[in-house]
Amino acid sequence: MDNHPHVSPMDHLEYMRYALSLARQSPPKPTNFRVGAVLVDEAANRILSTGYTLELPGNTHAEQCALQKYFAAGANEQADAVLPAHTVLYTTMEPCQSRSAGNVPCVDRILATQSGIHQGIQTVYIGVKEPDTFVAANAGQSKLEQEGIVCMHVPGLEEEILQTATEGHRMS
Repeated sequence: MDNHPHVSPMDHLEYMRYALSLARQSPPKPTNFRVGAVLVDEAANRILSTGYTLELPGNTHAEQCALQKYFAAGANEQADAVLPAHTVLYTTMEPCQSRSAGNVPCVDRILATQSGIHQGIQTVYIGVKEPDTFVAANAGQSKLEQEGIVCMHVPGLEEEILQTATEGHRMS
């Protein structure tokens, strides 16, 4: 985990740039968005984990990969898991609210980090809303906000994020 770049505290744009660099590592496919995610202990300004679409085996999403890698417990990443109190998530695209093929939606994975006395992820920084390409009117952000999670748009990289996310869509 020492390979992460140094980012100044609360430099949301730089964390989003890092997430975008991760998204570019995702293989372009016509059936996925290329997304990057960075899990950060905001109080310590420390990157806890990162992920990108299809980084791990299966049809994995960026947020899913970052959480699975952090908890190192396979598909059951919430088992006995505790995130630092001020953990935030940067993701280039709004977390999904629904998934096909029996996968747990990323919104539910984020909400599952909040168990018992553990705060879990309290803030999600988002680069762009999910386009309607695969799921019409994704309500991931709305669901997170209804559950008390703050969602903040990080402006400035929207065009690059969308170009990266949809690169594989031009292959067909």
